[in-house]
Amino acid sequence: WTIDTGEGNGHEAAPLVNDGMMFVATPGNQVIALDAATGTIRWRYKRALPDGVVLLHPTSRGVALYEDKVFLAANEGVLVALDGRTGKEIWTRTVETNSNGYYMTMAPLVADGKVMVSASGGEFGVRGFLAAFDAETGNEVWRTFSVPAPGEPGSETWPKGDQWKNGGGPIWVTGNYDPETNLAFWGTGNGG
Repeated sequence: WTIDTGEGNGHEAAPLVNDGMMFVATPGNQVIALDAATGTIRWRYKRALPDGVVLLHPTSRGVALYEDKVFLAANEGVLVALDGRTGKEIWTRTVETNSNGYYMTMAPLVADGKVMVSASGGEFGVRGFLAAFDAETGNEVWRTFSVPAPGEPGSETWPKGDQWKNGGGPIWVTGNYDPETNLAFWGTGNGG
């Protein structure tokens, strides 16, 4: 079987399959749920980009699955939790303000009940970070920065001054999680 996603831009997300359902993320904030055996579309979710969005490309590198939820890092800097059975929004949270140069293209990573996500935007002089949100409530649990502020661990390796405020180091590709050590490993992107 084949389907047309309706998006002509480059698709960069691998489909995820769970319990006979296939979840496909496409450019333009879209997730399609299909019957993996037949290709029958079960639901389609499309989140409109706001007017004036700061975005170099509408790429999606995938979604994350956890319990009965599908998590999408929407391009404008919003984390979306969808009901995996219906595609309806359960909750949304702003990860970072898009008008400040932050946008998202990564697939979230779920571990230990937390949805980890970050933002692109190094080319706009943003400060890179990784944030975790509670998978059930959407509340932010923690946030750590890839460019440390003065006094934070690693700050001594940066020049003196305000470079930490716009030093880049965004995380735009999904990391890995090791359950034995309870550590997540993430690579950073371009400096600013």
